Amino acid sequence: MLSVAKIQRRNAWRYYIRGVAFGDGRRPAGQSLKAAQELAGLPPGRWLGRGLRALGLTEGGQVSGRQLELLFGEGRHPDADRIERGLLDDGVDAATARRLTVLGQPIEEIEARKQTPLLGMDFTFRPQASLVVLWALGDATVRRVIERAHERAVDAALRWLEDEVAETRWASGRGRAKTPALVVAAFRHIDNRDGLPLLHEHCLILNRVQRLRADGDPVWGALDTYRLYQNVVAAGTLYTLTMTTEVCGTLGLATVPREVTPGLRPVMEIAGVPEDLINWSASRRQRIEDALETLTDQYVKDHGHLPGERGRHQLGWWAAQETRPAKKKPKPLAQLLAWWRASAILRFGQQLIDGLLDRCRAAGAAIRARVDPTVDVALAAVDVAAVAFTVREKFARRHILAEARRHLLETLRGREFTRGLDDYIAHRALLRYSRRHTVTKPGREAPAADRMTYTADFPLPSRWWIAPAGGTPPRESSRYERARVASLAVQNAIRDARIRADTATATATATANEATTTSAVSASADHRELEGETASAPHAVDHPDRDAAQSPAQRAAAVQAHQQAAMPEEYLEGRTTDAATWLRTPKNLERLAAYTRAADARRRVMEDRKAPAADPASPVDGHGQEHEQQRQQPDPGQGQGLRP
Repeated sequence: MLSVAKIQRRNAWRYYIRGVAFGDGRRPAGQSLKAAQELAGLPPGRWLGRGLRALGLTEGGQVSGRQLELLFGEGRHPDADRIERGLLDDGVDAATARRLTVLGQPIEEIEARKQTPLLGMDFTFRPQASLVVLWALGDATVRRVIERAHERAVDAALRWLEDEVAETRWASGRGRAKTPALVVAAFRHIDNRDGLPLLHEHCLILNRVQRLRADGDPVWGALDTYRLYQNVVAAGTLYTLTMTTEVCGTLGLATVPREVTPGLRPVMEIAGVPEDLINWSASRRQRIEDALETLTDQYVKDHGHLPGERGRHQLGWWAAQETRPAKKKPKPLAQLLAWWRASAILRFGQQLIDGLLDRCRAAGAAIRARVDPTVDVALAAVDVAAVAFTVREKFARRHILAEARRHLLETLRGREFTRGLDDYIAHRALLRYSRRHTVTKPGREAPAADRMTYTADFPLPSRWWIAPAGGTPPRESSRYERARVASLAVQNAIRDARIRADTATATATATANEATTTSAVSASADHRELEGETASAPHAVDHPDRDAAQSPAQRAAAVQAHQQAAMPEEYLEGRTTDAATWLRTPKNLERLAAYTRAADARRRVMEDRKAPAADPASPVDGHGQEHEQQRQQPDPGQGQGLRP
């Protein structure tokens, strides 16, 4: 999970230098950052990013208080004091010496234009609540595994931002250039303001990058921070996917979906961690919900109706701000670990806390035995495109990429996947199930691929109202719930097409086996006749527990079925992803039963398909099959630039 905040000139930079760098506490006045961190037992900050070399810094090096003040408070070189003294000794006047230590445009010039300079951004990475619970209550080995996975996930997200997103802009945006070299100061925090466990990392990204001018000389300029904001969700899903996959693979765990807020996307938590234990670590949630109920009542009194989806988000933000506690004095990790464990044992019992890891491993083993560790890229591409289109109608590649990473997280349940599979699914979703919405004006250069917008032709489900349990007010279905309905309907249509294709193929195979040797030519003609309609491609390989490959005719039929056909009526009304919140009417209960019966029948047909016998002369490599199932090769002529 990833959140973003601004670091500005006024007092925001002092907040980060005096508070965030000191574990969200208040550093005593006159005490150096290093001395305060050592006294409180806090880990020092570390430098990250490829842009450190231009400043003479080392990746992984310790961050000092003066370096933070110069970079994020004054926009100057982190070693400006030494550089300025050297220039003064050489006879340079004081104003010129100071100007030569400034990175890019001086802050004073920006403020002279009555503008507030943006010095940096705070990207805060934090894992799911269940992982935080395991980290806080586990032994030293479990903590090392989670901390190492957290560090690697943060590094992976920052590298992706550098490689794919980071750009510098000048001349009011008329000039742009890729700048894969960020300067980042990272500070790890271990608890929230209530003193309960909350592992998270504050990554302060400097709003200055270096590029080469036309004459080859380096020059410092500002980041295109708007692009960073646009790609926050994609970077956050990459962090969550990377960390969850490594922790689950190392400790033998698996994930399960947990609905935090009705109507919004579920959070993939570690299986086996009780809900009460998660709520214990999330101490502010109940206070936020109580404040949100009060704000919602006041909204209804003022406006005469319930808030919409955007209004609920704004009220939730206000509720979080109103319930935010004051800063506390930071404590060392060893002291907090002892207090967390004692608190959890008093509330939940020692047996549950001591056996928490074994409980999670048992639940993970059951899920791994039941869930197939493969990804159907055809259905994944449909799901990603349908969800992105239904949620926002017009979307960009970053939205598709974020949905692809969510799909992998929900499908694989913590299993390892082929590197680049998220990019491949996103490329396939854009290529086959989307169409360009951006129109290039005559005489102008076409925008880059990551700046184009797309749309699709999926039918949009109508809205419906949901009456939750517990006496809470009814609410309108969210865009995500409508997107899931559209995606499930499309996937069911494709599965039905595959079942019909498999049935036709099985019939043709049985007929060919019963024929005599003299009728071999006739059997071949029958196969060619079926090939253009419903049969699988003649060279397709059907692996066990894998859907049969589709011929071009089948793929075209599936595309036409979900892009042009009307949405079935039973998918349009009274639907939500959580069955507990469905409207309890006889009509909707009958639809639920019919939907469940159809899904069970479809699943039984898929499971009862017999796997073809392997050729003894051609042994099959199981490991290669698994990776081939995760990454299907593109068809000829599918386009360039594919990175599976």
